Amino acid sequence: MIFSMRNSTTQIAILGSGNIGIALAKGLVKAEIFDPAQITLTRRNSAALAPLAQDGYATSSDNLAAVEQADIIVLAVLPQQLNKVLDGIKASINPDKHLIISVISGVSCQDIRQEVGVAVPVVRAMPNTAISIGQSMTCVASDCASEEQMTLVEGLFNTVGSTIRINEELMTSATALCACGIAFFLRSIRAASQGGTEIGFHAHDALKMAAQTAKGAADLLLQLASHPEQEIDKVTSPKGCTIAGLNEMEHNGFSSAMIKGIKLSAEKAGTLYKEG
Repeated sequence: MIFSMRNSTTQIAILGSGNIGIALAKGLVKAEIFDPAQITLTRRNSAALAPLAQDGYATSSDNLAAVEQADIIVLAVLPQQLNKVLDGIKASINPDKHLIISVISGVSCQDIRQEVGVAVPVVRAMPNTAISIGQSMTCVASDCASEEQMTLVEGLFNTVGSTIRINEELMTSATALCACGIAFFLRSIRAASQGGTEIGFHAHDALKMAAQTAKGAADLLLQLASHPEQEIDKVTSPKGCTIAGLNEMEHNGFSSAMIKGIKLSAEKAGTLYKEG
């Protein structure tokens, strides 16, 4: 299904327009799914959204008013803020009209329905900040949404990257691997560029070389449906410089550190809402 809601009356409200909320809005507009005027962005300090208002987005600090006008509600606040936000909008939630999409870590569909007190359909989506350039990896899940609603959400997020449908119990893990993962891979690229500077390149050249090399490595896997070890074998030769560098990294815990970091992020993501 190809989605375009620019010529419809569909309205979307993004409650909590921080980095992810704004990235989603910009991604949907860039993909020509929505016009800016169909998207309402809310934030407690709506003055911070002034540049977006100039671009044609509706902006507000009034979540309740935004919900009353919307068909699709995106919850993009911090887990610790969610209950207060839901308390403020639940009087206007209509299960026959609204579809809620939550991009909040560690909050189940049932948690949201219980807080608003009505059987509204909820779909969880976990994008990452690459959504702003149409390159997000977004995991989607629900315990109650219809196939049509799931397809709609997948269609929206497919226009700003790739989606995969998973079981809801894996959504916290998806947060660590995909959402937090952006930072992990960026740190890896930064480390590679620092290594490049140490061996003689100017910092800006080293960063460009490291980033493009990382992009090429990812594309090898995605476009060839290959496995990392297959591609590693192609560039390692007996007594060569590549295997020497790889083994030195492994001796210092490179893979182990990445695995431990992902596991710890998943554990932390699962506690954010409860701690709030």
